[in-house]
Amino acid sequence: MQERAFRNYLNHLQIERGLAENTVEAYRRDVRHFLSYIQSENLPIEKIGKAELVSYVQQLYENLVPRSIVRKIVSLRSFFRYLLLDGYLESDPAETLETPNIWQSLPEFLKEEEVELLLTAPNLNSPYGLRDRAMLEMLYATGLRVTELVRIRVDEINFEGGFVRTLGKGAKERIVPLGDSAARFLGMYISRSRKRFLRNSSPFLFLTQQGRPMTRQYFWMMIKKYGGQVGVKKKITPHILRHSFATHLLDHGADLRAVQLMLGHADISTTQIYTHVTRERLKQIYDSFHPRA
Repeated sequence: MQERAFRNYLNHLQIERGLAENTVEAYRRDVRHFLSYIQSENLPIEKIGKAELVSYVQQLYENLVPRSIVRKIVSLRSFFRYLLLDGYLESDPAETLETPNIWQSLPEFLKEEEVELLLTAPNLNSPYGLRDRAMLEMLYATGLRVTELVRIRVDEINFEGGFVRTLGKGAKERIVPLGDSAARFLGMYISRSRKRFLRNSSPFLFLTQQGRPMTRQYFWMMIKKYGGQVGVKKKITPHILRHSFATHLLDHGADLRAVQLMLGHADISTTQIYTHVTRERLKQIYDSFHPRA
């Protein structure tokens, strides 16, 4: 029963819930680790209660940091909820399983002047530089995940409407405004440079020298290189522009719900971390300039 339930659970995550492949793989690893544990303890899954789950979590503390333990507990809750709803179990022993308290680190982001330095780093006289500038402009203008950015197709850009259509996590489509600056550099790249990279026809917007779709790894190396060129001291990653996009929108008064939709967050609590960032910046400004701080 255990293996059949596990296979059906994975199908449920992929087909019914429509989760992304990487997310399903994370759940698979976590639940498989737990199933291996109870097998070593000769515990059938239908006999698992709260006490057995607590014992399992306690042994996790020997090798894992709290953040990893939280993720495994979330996976267990999902798995046992599925077992209950699908009739494998009569009660859910993981329902009240507590997670360890962890500090949520604030995301790293660039100041607006640092973003400006990064955006102007590529050489616009080169087809590579024009492509890179278009990618950087688009990433900052839309807050796309880097995986979404490199998979954008030409027909998903609507210049007339000023938006881009993308498929995010769980194959969920969303529409994100493009902005005048990003649209201008995208237009320049398409008209002047993209044909230089084409070897055969390709639906993808951003291409490598070999005419293949841009990869996450290549883009990560590229953005790190430009960050070093302009002297940005922070650790530069593609995700830092996504964080900067959200932080700067909120700094300028954007609605949290609108930012959530543009980022493609399923839960607004994920977006709320950026309000902590802006509050922290306000506190720093206060401490620096108020005469009685």
